[in-house]
Amino acid sequence: MERRVLGKGLGALISPEEIEEHKDLVFLKPENIAPNRYQPRLNFKEDKLQELIDSIREKGVVQPVVVRRSKNNNNEYELIAGERRLRAVKALGHREIPAVVKNVGDQEMLEISIIENIQRDDLNPLEEAKAYETLMKDFGFTQDQVAQTVSKSRATVANMLRLLSLPEKVKDAMFREDITFGHAKAILSVETIDKRLALLEKIVSQGLSVREAEHRAAASASGRKERIKFRQNKDQHVVQLEEEMQHIFGTKVSVFHGKKKGRVQIEYYSLDDLERILNIVRT
Repeated sequence: MERRVLGKGLGALISPEEIEEHKDLVFLKPENIAPNRYQPRLNFKEDKLQELIDSIREKGVVQPVVVRRSKNNNNEYELIAGERRLRAVKALGHREIPAVVKNVGDQEMLEISIIENIQRDDLNPLEEAKAYETLMKDFGFTQDQVAQTVSKSRATVANMLRLLSLPEKVKDAMFREDITFGHAKAILSVETIDKRLALLEKIVSQGLSVREAEHRAAASASGRKERIKFRQNKDQHVVQLEEEMQHIFGTKVSVFHGKKKGRVQIEYYSLDDLERILNIVRT
């Protein structure tokens, strides 16, 4: 099924002219606005929120939040965009917040939430990956459709989704910004959980750069030299097929080709990762 691309993010909902003319603008009680259930951002930085609180205290709310009516109560609303503004207004104790009410479904609500945050660089890679997963699990998106919706390549989406298979300690380190996306990719290239956690410890304790982490990951991979030698001796057509499948599935794929039969080995790192791969096969 073809998906509509919402490349304009918040601009797809509310135009500058609409804001300027106060068209459809209402003033709502902050306590009547429920958080966005599909908010992809889980970590709200206190310093950034405080900056917004100070700005609103001085200048007021410059841009209204965007909401939709609650399905259960017409006097209550659900936030679509503007959670930091809503939090700031609540912190200041304001009785009202300017808002634009839109008729938006669950799927479009999630798409806009993801795109708005991506355009502002507000999401860390794990939050972005989780949002992509929600599009796939809750709304039946394929990786291609996710990529089209957020204007990124399929390979980028696949690599983001692989982050969800990382051990919880690695994810926590990403949320704390102790490691970067590049570090996480290096950790993903290590085959076992124990080795991934060991590499994480080295990155954090020794302050390794991404390049250094990649070198450590390569050195710790068991039997790497033997695999490289074996790969060099492979038929180049088989190697090309292997690389194509790795691009499709976003994970390591090994093809063992014999005279009478062969075997394809696709690696996964959790049940969620396996389900992700199966979704690709089904499409």
